[in-house]
Amino acid sequence: MICGWCRICDTVERHSWQEFNCERESELIPNPHPMVPTMVQFVPKEPTVESGHSTTKLTYADYVQIPDDGLRHEIIDGEHYVTPSPSVRHQEISGRLFYSIQRYLEEHAIGAVFYAPLDALLGEFDIVVPDLIYISNERSPYLTSKNLQGPPDLVIEILSPSTARRDQRLKRDLYERTGVQEYWLVDPLRDVIDVYRTQSSGAFAGPLEYARTTSLTSPLFPSLQIGLDRIFA
Repeated sequence: MICGWCRICDTVERHSWQEFNCERESELIPNPHPMVPTMVQFVPKEPTVESGHSTTKLTYADYVQIPDDGLRHEIIDGEHYVTPSPSVRHQEISGRLFYSIQRYLEEHAIGAVFYAPLDALLGEFDIVVPDLIYISNERSPYLTSKNLQGPPDLVIEILSPSTARRDQRLKRDLYERTGVQEYWLVDPLRDVIDVYRTQSSGAFAGPLEYARTTSLTSPLFPSLQIGLDRIFA
C-alpha cells in the first residue's frame, strides 16, 4: 500500500499503484507526515463521520508537524487538505470585507475580526484556516495566543476553483454542526455572497443571496450595511 497526498483532490490517499493510471500516478506524492493517532480534547464533541480516504484520522498533533511551505493546510474529519495561495482578486475581496467589519468594530467594541492564517480548532479531527472569522466578546474565551479553540460567530470563505466544492459542502456541514452562527460564502465569479444563518434548531437556514447591487446586513453587526458593489469592485 502507498500512502501520500493527491494534488488532484488535495486529500490524503492510501492506495496501491495498480489503482491509478499513469496520469494519476504522477499526481500522488509520498506523504511526509506520519499519521499517528492521538487523544486531544476539544469542545464541542462531534458525531463520527465516515472517512472517505483513510481509516486513520489525523489530529492537531499531526497538523503541527506539517512543514510551513506557504500553502494552506487543513484537516477536516481527519483528512488532510492542501490549498494553493489565493489569487489577487481573492485577496482584494478579503481585504475589503475585513476593512468593512474592522471599521465597524472600532466604533462598536463587540468583538474582533481576523484574516487568514489563523487556525480554528473545531474538533479533535477538524482544524481549518478560514479566510475571515469574527469572534464576539461572548466567545472570546475560545481565543488563545496561538489559535482559536472553538467555533467563531462568523466564518467567511471566498470561493476559488480549487476550494469551491469543499467550501460549499464539506466546510458548510462542518460549520453547521460545530455551532458557527453565520457562514458567508463569497462567489467572485457571480459577484454574490450566500449567507447561512443558524436557526433555533441549530441547523443553517438559507442560503440568503446578496447580489452586487445590494447591501449585506447581519444581526451580528447591528446597523452595519456592507455595500457589495464596493466589495466586488
